[in-house]
Amino acid sequence: MSLTSAMNTAQAIFNNTGKQTQTVSKNMANAQNPDYVRRSSVTTTSLYGAQIMSTTRAQNDMLLRQILSSTSQNSAQQALLKGLSDIKSVLGGNDNESAPSAYLGKFQTALHDYANKPNDQILGAAAINAAKDVANSLNTVSKAVQAVRTDADSQIATQVDKLNGLLAQFQVANEAVTRATALGDDPSDGLDVREGLLKQISEIVGVSTMAVENNGQALYTTSGIALFDKTPRKVEFTPRPAYDANTAGNAIKIDGVTLTAGGGSSTSAMGSLQALLQVRDEIAPTFQKQLDEIARALTTSFAEVDGYGATVAGLFTWSGVSAAASIRVAQNAIDDPKRLRDGTVNGGDGIDPLTGSVSQNSAGNAGYSTLLDKYETGLDANRSFDPAAGLDSNTSIMKFATRSVSWLETYRSGANAAAESKSALLSRTTEAYSSVTSVSLDEEMSLMLDIEQSYKASAKLVNAVDEMLKALLSIAS
Repeated sequence: MSLTSAMNTAQAIFNNTGKQTQTVSKNMANAQNPDYVRRSSVTTTSLYGAQIMSTTRAQNDMLLRQILSSTSQNSAQQALLKGLSDIKSVLGGNDNESAPSAYLGKFQTALHDYANKPNDQILGAAAINAAKDVANSLNTVSKAVQAVRTDADSQIATQVDKLNGLLAQFQVANEAVTRATALGDDPSDGLDVREGLLKQISEIVGVSTMAVENNGQALYTTSGIALFDKTPRKVEFTPRPAYDANTAGNAIKIDGVTLTAGGGSSTSAMGSLQALLQVRDEIAPTFQKQLDEIARALTTSFAEVDGYGATVAGLFTWSGVSAAASIRVAQNAIDDPKRLRDGTVNGGDGIDPLTGSVSQNSAGNAGYSTLLDKYETGLDANRSFDPAAGLDSNTSIMKFATRSVSWLETYRSGANAAAESKSALLSRTTEAYSSVTSVSLDEEMSLMLDIEQSYKASAKLVNAVDEMLKALLSIAS
């Protein structure tokens, strides 16, 4: 080897170690950064040995796609479970002691006790108080259901704003990547930023990527709606300030296309937006319909007949768009519990002025229990319910109320099991991706020692050349 070759070789080693040190140092500085992908130096053989030509990222596109999918599924499932849990929480603990079905059971017992002793007005007052508890429970749960819808709507608005912001940031990162690629520069930093944004976007809406020129990307939802193609697509949503049973939520539109809601306890939703739509537009309204059917059936079951034979409101009455939200116990019954026993809650005396027939206990017989027995057994009698409530359309009030709670609990239990499964899948996928792309400090330290040895070897070579040059100069002089 000539002295010139030796010096060129040493110079190449110095250049290599400098670039390698820079890469390793950057890796070590970002060891705790979840969006950083490990870099490595790519070498090629030249006349003077190995030479670093470029820096590559340890990316794995297949695992990244799985990360995005798992993130979307888990985010959607968690949003669904939260909505269901918020509704469940107002029903009480594990025994659902605050549910309308629980208060209906106590009310039926109070009616039974009053029917056995219709002359005991302490028992009459207890029956009225139990009726008030039923009405209050329906009011409270109905209010909570609409609060969940309002909260879901508010979260949708927040998520839509965040998504629009992330898409704008994605455009900046994507342009940085394409510009660096076109100029032949290292696009790794831009790729890291872009990948981190993709993970955040996938929490909100399911996303798939398509490669375009100069290492760029176009984004679409998993249902095929364009999210980004050179420029962000507009995500539009108008929130509502409050909800009642008659309020329909506004749609989410991406690039003018309506985003659909998820379905099922193991939701088909990808990202939080579809799951929030499912809570707001499907689960909560269905449960509200069940509550309204309970309130409507109660009002009908306890209706009275006036002196002309017309059916009028009795113990329970309601008004407005939701029976459950507005059901209440008639003030006449609260003021005088005997009216429930006598069938005169509506204020009439039960005497038909034209025929003189009697339809209630107009004489005020203290031992009269006919109506109380009828009311008690009526809670267990089959009646028609709206099929839109999603339960048996021909059953008793008591069974319908119980099955309503079971419907919600079954939905929530299924969602909880699915949440655990999808969370575990995300964890395993993240671990697999991390094992390929993350930085290991032990490996980087080992590589740094190798670089140090290479640097020392180069330094020795330079020293040897220096000694040889000195000897030549000494001979020449």
